[in-house]
Amino acid sequence: MQLADDERIDQLQTQGIQIIQSSNVFAFSLDAVLLANFAEVGKHSRVVDLAAGNGAVGLFVARKTDQDVTLVELQPRLADMARRSVELNNLQGRVNVLNIDLADTWAHVAKDSADVVTCNPPYFKVRPGDVQNPNEALALARHELTTNFDTVARITSGLLKTGGKAFFVHRPDRLEELLQTLVEHDLAPKRIRFVHPKADREANMVLIETRRSGKPDGIRILPPVIVYGEDGEYTPEVAALIHD
Repeated sequence: MQLADDERIDQLQTQGIQIIQSSNVFAFSLDAVLLANFAEVGKHSRVVDLAAGNGAVGLFVARKTDQDVTLVELQPRLADMARRSVELNNLQGRVNVLNIDLADTWAHVAKDSADVVTCNPPYFKVRPGDVQNPNEALALARHELTTNFDTVARITSGLLKTGGKAFFVHRPDRLEELLQTLVEHDLAPKRIRFVHPKADREANMVLIETRRSGKPDGIRILPPVIVYGEDGEYTPEVAALIHD
């Protein structure tokens, strides 16, 4: 496998999946691992992963299903890294990468065709005067420069079959807006799980499950994910996700 000078291969031991990474443009972090674990993917689920980055989430869930997994990524460098990671894991033919704007996904993936959509979208809104990362690749991955959550929710809803599920990871400080946007696009929130860096710290991530055309009630708030224990080491739950 040909690697660029700034690239490396990392492996999520629990999945046996190898991912091509680069700290200069993109490297998956714990949010991708948590999202992939949170997503309920059946054995015969057709999956689409939006804002796929270097393909981590899509590759992590690929072995849960025997159906196709489609990764949608705007940035050519990241899409290329994802394609090479697909080959590295011998998943070509079942996992495919689309180097497109996620707003154009319906032109490439049929509407009402997906059982599951996953998405780790850019977290931060772009406001006048905001200072963004000078690294363009990192800025695009973290800030809503080329898309926003309304677009993500609209495209997700169109991709899903009625009753299909979508799974997101995002920031808790935007939760009210996220839930309102999801409902506006016929995605009923069903499960919410907060992620705390330590037990005595505020949540810094939130995992959300939705169902297309689901009933408007019945949201479940799950026990939180605590990332680090008092000793500064991963808690047993998180360590099991990473190190098996």
